[in-house]
Amino acid sequence: MATVYLDNNATTQLLPEVFEAIRPFFSDRFGNASSSTMRGQRARGAIDEARGQVARLVGAAPGEIVFTSGGTEGDNLALRGVISPGDHVITCAIEHHAILHCCRRLQALGATATILRVDGEGRVDPDDVRAALQRRTRLISIMAANNETGTIQPVEEIGRIASEAGVLFHTDAVQAAGKIEIDVERVGCDLLTLSGHKLHAPQGIGALYVRRGTLLQALLHGGPQEGGRRAGTENLAGIVGLGKAAELASAWLGDGGGEELRALRDRFEAEVVDRIEEARVNGRGAPRVPNTSSIAFERISGRALVAALDLRGITASTGSACNAGSADPPYVLTAMGLAPELAHASVRFSASKLTTGADVAAAVDCLAEEVGRLRAMAPLRTGRSAV
Repeated sequence: MATVYLDNNATTQLLPEVFEAIRPFFSDRFGNASSSTMRGQRARGAIDEARGQVARLVGAAPGEIVFTSGGTEGDNLALRGVISPGDHVITCAIEHHAILHCCRRLQALGATATILRVDGEGRVDPDDVRAALQRRTRLISIMAANNETGTIQPVEEIGRIASEAGVLFHTDAVQAAGKIEIDVERVGCDLLTLSGHKLHAPQGIGALYVRRGTLLQALLHGGPQEGGRRAGTENLAGIVGLGKAAELASAWLGDGGGEELRALRDRFEAEVVDRIEEARVNGRGAPRVPNTSSIAFERISGRALVAALDLRGITASTGSACNAGSADPPYVLTAMGLAPELAHASVRFSASKLTTGADVAAAVDCLAEEVGRLRAMAPLRTGRSAV
């Protein structure tokens, strides 16, 4: 049985080089970076090195990187750290729930929010961002790349709009960092979120870029760690792992890894559409990160297909892992205008730098067989044309 992992937007495999980098920090190189002892200062040095590695991945200065527990904390720190009662925030309908639910909480506390629509490819119109600006607008938060479709937003143009209006700009780059080149100066953002386990670092570690001079209220109060912006003893091994993963991602991007992965993804999509009738790629006309394919297979259930693939060793998903178990269609796809039945029929495939041509071939073969089998079973099970 083939074993093919195509759910990397949910989480990635720890790279061997990252595992080797963090191994010593679970044994002889342990320490508390806040300690003045020699062991503590060695730990501090390791954190400083990792901070520089992460900063280089996004074109920032080391002092602008705040380590967090991951994307959700980073998004919450970015929004709740700058928004006060009476402030206005602009975001969009396909953001991660870490943004949308945080906005809901901010509204309950007295802020206001505008949730922008997206087009059929899943993109925000920058003119809509400009039109949504108000006198009390404090922050614009638009993701760099979507977790379900991979669609890349026009963040550079949105950054210019924010700058012209004197408004802060945050972008959730959790699904973009390590997959495409990111430069915070070119984007023009004041805050940027990334998460380690999306780029082959451990789970439970992430970072928030905070442009120098940006006032940020801490969510956690205690010690002076992270320049007073995030109290608590640092996750030493996780930070080292994130730094190493960021270093490897920078090298991979510089060597053309992104283009190679895009070619593999495009080959996968072309073969699926060629071999399986009534299959369509969601967001195909928009720029996308190179690893992500959201494909709708008409007349089947996406959940049934994911389960069938899983039994055969092919791991994919019906969308964000955070929404697993929901009976509702993926909200990202319905926000793009897909009918609920087509959204329910969609499956997300997300590759990584570890994905091979043989993986793609095995996945396509299995997909073709399982889609055919599920469609053939549908009339027997339901008397209708869909499982």
